[in-house]
Amino acid sequence: MKKITLIILSFFFLINAFSQDSTKKRVLVVQPKIMVIPFAKQGEDIRTLLENDINKRIALTKIKEAFDLRGFTTVDFLNKLKATNMSSVFNAASQSDIKSTIISQSGADIYVSAEINYQSSSGGNSINLVISANEVSTGNSLANGVGFSGKYFTDDVAKLTVKAIDNSITEFLNVMQTKFTEIVKNGRSINIEIGFDANSKYNFGSEFKKLPLSDLTEEWFSTNAYQENYHIQGTTNTKMILDDVKIPLKDPVTGNNYNPNKFALILYSFYRDLGLEVEKNVVNGTIFITIK
Repeated sequence: MKKITLIILSFFFLINAFSQDSTKKRVLVVQPKIMVIPFAKQGEDIRTLLENDINKRIALTKIKEAFDLRGFTTVDFLNKLKATNMSSVFNAASQSDIKSTIISQSGADIYVSAEINYQSSSGGNSINLVISANEVSTGNSLANGVGFSGKYFTDDVAKLTVKAIDNSITEFLNVMQTKFTEIVKNGRSINIEIGFDANSKYNFGSEFKKLPLSDLTEEWFSTNAYQENYHIQGTTNTKMILDDVKIPLKDPVTGNNYNPNKFALILYSFYRDLGLEVEKNVVNGTIFITIK
């Protein structure tokens, strides 16, 4: 059995709303910018993998074409890699955590992984395709799909791969489009953990402005979470965990992409305005706040 694993990173580029004639409905179109990137094991060079394997290039191209046909903007990864001389980003040392490395360089919001399995039998050869889209910030699933090429008496992996993609990509894109539209409307989810340094003289019971810090913090989220949408998983005297805080996809003032770090900065400033010394970190869309 051959296993070919691909990773597609998607990051939002353009959101358009357009109105058709009176006989048609207004349609909200979300157009992500797509970059198709192959997975590589530790020590493997991504550019070499693409240059030496025609089947991987065909699979990448076919999935890219599917997004192109939907009007999404796409970027050719290999050409981008050569043009910007970014090969050092994907050296052997970084291959073990390639997804995190790529995200940190590209600012991706969505990644889509596709796994292609080649099977050979007396009844014919086939490709099974499993494809899934996940939100980078939380890992929440956006879309999942399974494709099967059907069995044929051919060992042309490329042709079988094309059939498997063609048999599944339309439904997958429809689901992903719906989820994109929901994110535009309702915001994207991030996780937040707020705690105290071991030597801190404060805790969530400490009073500021005549209220416990826990109550002030919840009031802040009620005001600053997108559409007042947030969920507190649990609170103790020294820790608060929020597992579904909504932030906007776009900055309401500038129209630029809005990311967890911008939200973390506002939360950081809130605590600083209370006279607290604070440390903030943002890791893969999760915000960590430590009050000292």
